[in-house]
Amino acid sequence: MPTPQPPDSDAEIDRAIEQEIRQGRKFTLADAISQEGSDFLKGESPIPKLVQVKNAIKQFVGLHLQDSSGALQATLLTVIQADDVICSRHFETPLQALAEMLQPLLSHDVHLREFVRQVDMRWGHMYDERPHFERPGHPPHPDDEYTIASVRSQLQALMAAVQQHSS
Repeated sequence: MPTPQPPDSDAEIDRAIEQEIRQGRKFTLADAISQEGSDFLKGESPIPKLVQVKNAIKQFVGLHLQDSSGALQATLLTVIQADDVICSRHFETPLQALAEMLQPLLSHDVHLREFVRQVDMRWGHMYDERPHFERPGHPPHPDDEYTIASVRSQLQALMAAVQQHSS
């Protein structure tokens, strides 16, 4: 009986080990599926790209948005979570997706005013208190943490952080 030659490559070593393991064992459908499945995700994350983009944005917002009460951040994260279209366009550049979401809030008073209203409602819900809605032509309530001016300022600071990290 001839003496087997030692394998030359890693692939041959792997095949030899696999063959030795399978000796005396029945090959099943589960074995075939697992063998094929092992190549399916090679080099890829099992987490969908859209989820990865949203998670990257959420992490950035969490690190760069100053919000002691949390209602502004929670409302912005709701907007991010709901916007699959913008996130889908920026799989490779999540911060560009965030910038695209912030742009309408910063450039259109109507959008910002509605966003601040949502933040105020979130704050009221979180703290079980009546929110202070800012009315056009009237000064903001002295206890209103989320005025149009303060939210604009926080979103501008977040946009500046996005631009700084994007360049």
